[in-house]
Amino acid sequence: MPQAKSDLADMVAYRSVHAPQDNPPADCEHMVTWLQQVFTKAGFAEVETHVTSDGSKTVTGIKRGPEGAPTVLLYFHHDVQPVPDESQWDTPPWTLTDGKDKRWYGRGAADCKGNIAVHLTAIRALGDNLPVTLKIVGEGSEEQGTGGLEDFVPENPDLLAADAILVADAGNFQAGIPTLTTSLRGVTNVRVTVDTLEGPMHSGQFGGPAPDALAALISMLATLRDAKGDTTVKGLPSDQTWPGQQYDADQFRTDARVLPGVDLLGDGTVSDMLWARLAATVIGIDCPSVDDATPAVQAKARALISMRVPPGIDAEVAQRALMDHLTAVAPWKVKLTVEPMIVGQPFVAATKGPAHDAMVASLSAAYEKDVVSLGQGASIPLCNVFQTTFPKAEIMLLGVEEPKALIHAPNESVDPSEIENMSLSLALFLQKFAAARS
Repeated sequence: MPQAKSDLADMVAYRSVHAPQDNPPADCEHMVTWLQQVFTKAGFAEVETHVTSDGSKTVTGIKRGPEGAPTVLLYFHHDVQPVPDESQWDTPPWTLTDGKDKRWYGRGAADCKGNIAVHLTAIRALGDNLPVTLKIVGEGSEEQGTGGLEDFVPENPDLLAADAILVADAGNFQAGIPTLTTSLRGVTNVRVTVDTLEGPMHSGQFGGPAPDALAALISMLATLRDAKGDTTVKGLPSDQTWPGQQYDADQFRTDARVLPGVDLLGDGTVSDMLWARLAATVIGIDCPSVDDATPAVQAKARALISMRVPPGIDAEVAQRALMDHLTAVAPWKVKLTVEPMIVGQPFVAATKGPAHDAMVASLSAAYEKDVVSLGQGASIPLCNVFQTTFPKAEIMLLGVEEPKALIHAPNESVDPSEIENMSLSLALFLQKFAAARS
C-alpha cells in the first residue's frame, strides 16, 4: 500500500487533461512516459504508445504467462477531467492529499488513476508467478469522449485479443461492498430548433398574438416527463424494473446531493429509474440569459436533449422515437428542425462463464462479503466496441469509483481500502481464472 500511494501521488501530479486547446499537452506526455516506465519495470514487454485518431496516446503492453494460459486484458484510462475552478477544492487538486476522513484526495485519485494503482499493486503482488498472459490498454482521451481508442481497437485485434477483459472504470455500490457492474445505459442526443419570427419583437407591442419560440420549446420539452417524473416518449416503454441490487432512496438522495424536501423522480424504485428505464435530460438551451434579457418575444430557441437508453432498447430506435415525439408535440405550426446527434448503444456485461465466476469468488474472498450486481446509468461506448471486436471474451466492469469518490466533481477522492481490496481481488482472480481454464 505505501507503493500504491506513491504511484497514485505520481499520477495525480500529472495534469493529464486531453484538451490541447485548453491545457498544455506536456503533462499528458509525462503521464504516458510514466506508464511506459512503471509497466516495463513490472515485467511487461513491448510497452508501446500509439497515436490514435483523435490525437491522444494509447499505451499497450504484454506480460506473458505460461504456455496455453488464458489471456486477460486490463483496461484503464490515464486522462482526467479538468479542474476549471481550484477554489472549489478543499485540497490542492493536483497533489494527492490525506483527508481527515482517511481518504486520499486529488483529481483522478479514483477516476481512473486509482484503478491503475490497483493493476500495478496486483501485478507486483504476483511477481514472476503470473498464471495468465496479461495485456494492458490505457486510453488517453476517455473523458473527452472523442473516440480515439474506439477506432484503435478494431484496427488492432491481434494486439488486444483476450479471453477476459476487465474494464477498470467503475466502482462498488458503496465502499466495502464488492460489486460488478452488469449493464450500462446507452445514450442518444437530439438537437431541436424552433423558429417563429424573423427576429425578436418587442413584447409590449407584439406580445400575445406573436408566436413565442421559447414558449413553444418549453411546452415541447415539458412533454418528455409526466407528473411523476417518468420519461414519456411515445412508442418507448417506461415501466421496466431492475431485478438486482436495490438502491436505497435515502442513500441515493445523499449520493446525488438532492436538496432537502425535493422529490425524487418516477414511479419506480431508484434502481428502476437509474438502470432499467429511459431518462431524457435537457442538457442545454440557447436563449437569452436572465442577465442579458430584453422585453422581447423570442424568434428562435434551441435545446439539446440527451436520453439515456437502457438495455433492451435499441438506441437508434430510441433516437427516432424521440425525434418523432418532438415533431408531434410542436405547437402553433412553428418551423421546427430536429437533428440527430450522437448514438451509443446500451451494454450488458458477462454474468456467467469461467472468468465471471472466478471474479465473483475473488471479490467475495477479498471483501469477505457477497458480491452484488448493479447497472450504471452512464455509457461507455468502448465496451460495445470490445464486445463486437472480441465476441467470445467475457467483459466485466469494476473499480474503485464508489459514490463518495465524487468523480468529475470538486474534491474527488478514493478510499484506500478500495485500492487494497480491489488489488487483492484482481490478484486472486488471475489465479482462479487460470485454474478454471487449466
